Amino acid sequence: MTSPEYHMKRLLAAGCGPVFQLCRSFRNEEMGRHHNPEFTMLEWYRPHYDMYRLMNEVDDLLQQVLDCQPAESLSYQQAFQRHLEIDPLSADKTQLREAAAKLDLSNIADTEEDRDTLLQLLFTMGVEPHIGKEKPTFIYHFPASQASLAQISTEDHRVAERFEVYYKGIELANGFHELTDAREQQQRFEQDNRKRAAR
Repeated sequence: MTSPEYHMKRLLAAGCGPVFQLCRSFRNEEMGRHHNPEFTMLEWYRPHYDMYRLMNEVDDLLQQVLDCQPAESLSYQQAFQRHLEIDPLSADKTQLREAAAKLDLSNIADTEEDRDTLLQLLFTMGVEPHIGKEKPTFIYHFPASQASLAQISTEDHRVAERFEVYYKGIELANGFHELTDAREQQQRFEQDNRKRAAR
């Protein structure tokens, strides 16, 4: 099982209330120092929690388990502006490629046509190495195009109510304010499938 997510969502749909699971998961992905095909995962759901409240709960858990300082929080936009001096929400592909060139990534970026892939490249190579060194760092409000199963922000429709938290070079967790609109979710799945088919 890659994640207990879908089984737990069936429980949520049946009205079980808050639920958690600590389990073994298996993924056929890259292997390395921080990636193993088999790993232990803690997954939990808090109905009626927004993204910020969930971030606070994750922060409390990390302080308890890791005995670390309270986390810093940066929006995705702030992180890009701080570390790459570019606005990821308004930059076009040319500007993203220019930012990649400053990181000596032109060999990858110059042939990439997908904007989200360019953003992910810049985030991985230009932002991640600089965050969460002394204390955990939350990055929140990822672009709406990377919403996955998260709600779109009502304050800024360009971003999703989604976060990731990093500490000492490792992504420790991700979470989001769950999308509960079945029609919108169906549209997103169809859009994702169209993107996959176009590759």
